[in-house]
Amino acid sequence: MNQLYLLARLAGTRVAVATREVEAVVKLADISPVPGMGAHVAGLSALRSRVLTIIDVAALILGRRTPAEDRGHAIIADISGHSYGLMVDAVYDICQVPEGELPLRGQLDPAWLPYAGGIVEHEGQPYLLVSLSSFIEAGALVQAAA
Repeated sequence: MNQLYLLARLAGTRVAVATREVEAVVKLADISPVPGMGAHVAGLSALRSRVLTIIDVAALILGRRTPAEDRGHAIIADISGHSYGLMVDAVYDICQVPEGELPLRGQLDPAWLPYAGGIVEHEGQPYLLVSLSSFIEAGALVQAAA
């Protein structure tokens, strides 16, 4: 019940991420493309003397890359010992949600089903609860299939 969530917009959808998964939210600097990678890998970037793999969540879920001029911020996470930056459209808040996690209800875009773990509500607005590692796992499957 006392879990903190980062509330953001990913690929045009309001999402909540448990803050235990989030290392930081940063403004993206230069992203260097990596030849031969799937469209969901925007490239590599540097942060505090380490290399980040930048994941374009919109490309992974919606099948269309985020335009370069819209690549503003990323959620930084350490997943399985590797550093990733997941591009976000916007970051709204970090807050507690007294009601906690709620089960999925209503209609959900099928593209989001592999990533959705539930719903959290804040100030009357629903946020799709996602795990950052689910985007990395799905991206690995996409890359393996290519």
